[in-house]
Amino acid sequence: MKPAAFAYLAPHDLDEALDQLAEHGADARVLAGGQSLVRLMNARLASPAVVVDINRVGGLDALSLVNGSGPARLRLGATVRQRTSELSPEVAAHAPLLAEAGAHVAHAPVRSRGTVVGSVAFADPSAELPTALLALDGRVVARSRSGERTIEADDFFTGPFTTSLAPGELVVAVEVPVTAAGTGTAFVEVSRRHGDLPVCGVAATVTRGDDGSVAATRIALCGAGERPVRARAAEDALTGSDGGADAVAAAAARAADGLSPIADCHGSADFRRHLARVLTGRALRTAIHRAAGEADNA
Repeated sequence: MKPAAFAYLAPHDLDEALDQLAEHGADARVLAGGQSLVRLMNARLASPAVVVDINRVGGLDALSLVNGSGPARLRLGATVRQRTSELSPEVAAHAPLLAEAGAHVAHAPVRSRGTVVGSVAFADPSAELPTALLALDGRVVARSRSGERTIEADDFFTGPFTTSLAPGELVVAVEVPVTAAGTGTAFVEVSRRHGDLPVCGVAATVTRGDDGSVAATRIALCGAGERPVRARAAEDALTGSDGGADAVAAAAARAADGLSPIADCHGSADFRRHLARVLTGRALRTAIHRAAGEADNA
């Protein structure tokens, strides 16, 4: 199939793009990488009247450190490609979880066109990059003609393929705090085939305190609900512990608490809960070893 007829707009600056989005409202869709949007349009599962291509907008391809008020953050603009993030020395040094999760997305040709922000804004509940953003305590930067605001990842995702973006808003960047010393991160997933969306995936960050105990934990899961979700019971179980095998096992056992996975042909709800527990254990073991500067052995 081919897409239904649509108007194609290609703004050259951000103000022009925001004007077009404000003018066309819900009839417009933003095109950055297009790896999800074009596929849906070709299948006529999405039929926007207007497509606003932001690839010519200057400055949206920037990947940089931001040292404002508060901790330093890594900022990725709306047209930074997933492959660029995956291979970036800055991302590897300051937010390695983002690179690790990104390497699981589809295949290299897809990642060479798809964007980090596009994956986040699409809000697929099974996608890797939104889950990594949540585990990293990241945030979304949105702009409209009314101004700019930041939205915490916990507040951005509201359901399957839905977000808290207002009409006329454009996600211009995502930001994640620079991973602190003594923090280890890990991403693991199970998928039916290499390159498929995961049946379940887990992103974890673990910070060791000066006394060697676990000072902070964040665990996010994909494929386990209607949006990327935090495994808060597992986080609470591990935080304050010694991070040993028993503590990890106890935390992993709580990873599925409160989950309401959506069953489909790839896995039942119970199977997804089982994967959440198993994969949380694997991710935590790897993150703890990395926090201690040890080689991966999980």
